[in-house]
Amino acid sequence: MTQMRVSEAAELLGVSTDTVRRAVDAGRLPSTKDDAGRTVVEGADVAVLAQEQAHPAEIGAVGLSSPRNQMRGIVTRILSDPVMSQVDIQAGPFRLVSLLSTEAVQAMGLQVGSVAVASVKATNVSVGVPV
Repeated sequence: MTQMRVSEAAELLGVSTDTVRRAVDAGRLPSTKDDAGRTVVEGADVAVLAQEQAHPAEIGAVGLSSPRNQMRGIVTRILSDPVMSQVDIQAGPFRLVSLLSTEAVQAMGLQVGSVAVASVKATNVSVGVPV
């Protein structure tokens, strides 16, 4: 399982660390302590919370954009067969879906709760793992 600190979960959810701590205190987000005594949460639990709180943003007017748009998010679902996989990523209010080879999913070690970066160019979404 992928563990992350409260600050990283907050960044991925697009909320403050206080909001994540309140979710932990309310029992909506399970937590444990790491070896240094810091509160940590499982990536898979953050993925569930991300889906629960996702509200699509109003599109509004479109201004300038770059073909190198990158969005950091959390993997919320993976559907795989022997050849291809569908990877769903929740990046703030945006749900992104990418189709890639199952071999690539395995090579990157992607699983529900993994942090991933979606690069969007035209209709193509590429998935990478942050360093």
